[in-house]
Amino acid sequence: MHNKIGITLVAAAFAVAGCGEQSKPAAKTDTKAAEASKAPAAPVQEVKIGHVGPLTGQIAHLGKDNENGARLAIDEANEAKLQLGGQPVKFTLVAEDDQADPKVGTTVAQKLVDAKVVGVVGHLNSGTSIPASPIYNQAGIPVISGSATNPKLTEQGFKNQFRVVGRDDQQGPAIASYLATERKPKLVAVIDDATA
Repeated sequence: MHNKIGITLVAAAFAVAGCGEQSKPAAKTDTKAAEASKAPAAPVQEVKIGHVGPLTGQIAHLGKDNENGARLAIDEANEAKLQLGGQPVKFTLVAEDDQADPKVGTTVAQKLVDAKVVGVVGHLNSGTSIPASPIYNQAGIPVISGSATNPKLTEQGFKNQFRVVGRDDQQGPAIASYLATERKPKLVAVIDDATA
């Protein structure tokens, strides 16, 4: 159940951000509607969505861009005044810095689990996504990454781990094919930075 709610809420936050349309409250034209508007407001449910990326270090600009995108989606979801089970929902972003470091990545993953987030956007790097993924899997928290490309991330078989970008073993051959057929370079160099 926790998984389904988390997936739904993460999807709702980003669907709303992508659509850009917001529902408008119906006009209150009769007496019953006016009386209903005076009734006490339903309690607001807080729904925490985690974001993890490198917010310090050499690629902090990429992590900050991702965090800003998640924050925008959260803001737009809140403006849409969504409800869950008939109660208003307020989404809260819980942002963490994994410093693009696997050890820090697992620490902040546990921190998000302890904070009871219902979904996570991130990690930016495969090198932090892979070691953090068992922690989220054990807690049943859905995770979506827009940039972790190492095949091992999804080959672990965790049903709560998603990505929205092609894997390295798809990107590499596609780039090689394009270069060989379209650009036909005389020399090609492959550089391995020895990271995940």
